[in-house]
Amino acid sequence: MRQLTLFDDLLLPLKCNPDEARECLRRLKAEAHGLIIGTDEAGRGALAGPVSAAAVYLTEAQEERLLAMKLRDSKMISPKRREDIFNVMNSIGVRWRVAWGTPSMIDEKNILRASLLTMAKCVNELAGTLNDAPACLIADGNKPIPDIKIRQWTLIRADKMIPVVSAASIVAKVLRDRLMTNLAKRYPGYDFERNKGYPTAAHIGAVREQGMSDIHRRSFCRKILER
Repeated sequence: MRQLTLFDDLLLPLKCNPDEARECLRRLKAEAHGLIIGTDEAGRGALAGPVSAAAVYLTEAQEERLLAMKLRDSKMISPKRREDIFNVMNSIGVRWRVAWGTPSMIDEKNILRASLLTMAKCVNELAGTLNDAPACLIADGNKPIPDIKIRQWTLIRADKMIPVVSAASIVAKVLRDRLMTNLAKRYPGYDFERNKGYPTAAHIGAVREQGMSDIHRRSFCRKILER
């Protein structure tokens, strides 16, 4: 009987329900011997600031600990809960890397391309810290990550169904929120400490009144200023 090999015989769907995702993950872990990286980004829809991307590797014990804390997609839990989970991740030695796509990079390459390249950077950096080469990358969304040598499973809503991707979403969101809170001191008047660069009514009004700051995405704000 021919031995099953990762990806040759395990068909990984682009979209599935939670039960199907868990079964695919179970089979994938059996094939990959647990060496799986998850990646996600934060800040794609913001008017200002970078897009952040994080890559995470979890041991079984670390995953169990975080699930006990109600690990979820970062958008589904409160800022305090995100901070608590992130702090525990660090205390139990979870391996992660973060990368940043600058506003100028976003303007030059567009937000999708900038996000994918930023995800590739943190994935490659994390992979280089592991003792063994990861067998699979699980990425939230429907676009393959470029410039990586790891086999990958792109899954829509992976951040809501796959724990290692949920953990990546936490890292990306927490660190980006912290950065935008710090940048609010350097760029007052845009309410970055509360909106984190996203297009709230107050933020849009500030851009119209004050113009763009150095960290605004010109390609995103142009239409606001033209109205």
